[in-house]
Amino acid sequence: MPQSTFTYVIYIRTTPEKLWHALTNADAMKQYWFGMRCESQWTAGASWALVSGDGVVFDDGEIVEAVPPRRLVIRWQHQTKPELKAEGPSLCTMELEPSSTAVKLTLTHTIERTPSKLIDAVSGGWPKILSNLKSLLETGAIALEEAYPPQSTQPQQA
Repeated sequence: MPQSTFTYVIYIRTTPEKLWHALTNADAMKQYWFGMRCESQWTAGASWALVSGDGVVFDDGEIVEAVPPRRLVIRWQHQTKPELKAEGPSLCTMELEPSSTAVKLTLTHTIERTPSKLIDAVSGGWPKILSNLKSLLETGAIALEEAYPPQSTQPQQA
């Protein structure tokens, strides 16, 4: 079956254990994931949900594989936008690999359809989320306050 894939690789100056904690701890997530948090027991077969600060479940599914602090695989389906929900479940794989003074985080998000509106959507979101994660772990502060800041109201110069 045809498949749509988004892959993102980022190097973060941290340890695999600290990165794993940030990827699986709801309080840490809220800091870099624009107020969202993941709820799970983080073991294979456990339920998983991405929940907004006001309790709306945006995505839900299950943990397929969890090998701390090396590999996390989550199968989930979007819940709030009908056109994305209709595409069915996707698979998100996060692989952590020590690399000198950093950790190489490879995120691969796939869905069994092509083209995919979901993969188009996550390809815009994941870089922002992971940039915030990197900044938070390396400096103690996030890089971006809003996932989708309002457009500038400055007049354009000719």
